[in-house]
Amino acid sequence: MFTGIVKGVCEVVSLTQQQALSTLGIAIPVAWRDGLTHGASIAVNGTCLTVVREDEEAVYFDAMIETLRRTSLGRLQVGDRVNIERAARFNDEIGGHLLSGHVIDQVTVRTIEYPDEHNCRMVFDVPAQWMKYILPKGYIGLDGCSLTVGEVDETGFSVYLIPETRKLTLFGERQQGDHINLEVDSQTQATVDTVERLLAQRGLA
Repeated sequence: MFTGIVKGVCEVVSLTQQQALSTLGIAIPVAWRDGLTHGASIAVNGTCLTVVREDEEAVYFDAMIETLRRTSLGRLQVGDRVNIERAARFNDEIGGHLLSGHVIDQVTVRTIEYPDEHNCRMVFDVPAQWMKYILPKGYIGLDGCSLTVGEVDETGFSVYLIPETRKLTLFGERQQGDHINLEVDSQTQATVDTVERLLAQRGLA
């Protein structure tokens, strides 16, 4: 599990592609690796990946075909930067909301607006099947960042980003048309699916 509080941004320094498998080498600083072991989980742009090995230069992860297809990791190239969060541990402060690192799809940056010198409003287009899980003031996971939904329209939603979020994550670099990994709030998804199932059973859906 993850908290959605991104530690920082790291560079992809190697990429080995095989059939239906890519191995990513990410230059995670040694200072961030305390207690890191083979098999540990790290969120890379919000996607839960397993550490397969490490050396002085990088930490390495395998990404299978489903991960590459569903998330933005399949678009990565050497030199790209990614959001990084270590898995939550007991007694950690939960500053965001709990995320599983199971990305369901990608959204696209529709517009980026700056209402004033401090705030940034970013609007995303969302595949239609996920809109029922996205509610005003609800939680959302975008590239591993725990964020609060602003406005919602028929095809997407907005978030508001403070300077600290833009400084510590990739959101400070994002542009119109970029693809962002999406994880919806699990409690919202469970509630919506349960209500839909009950209505269908009663012939009301």
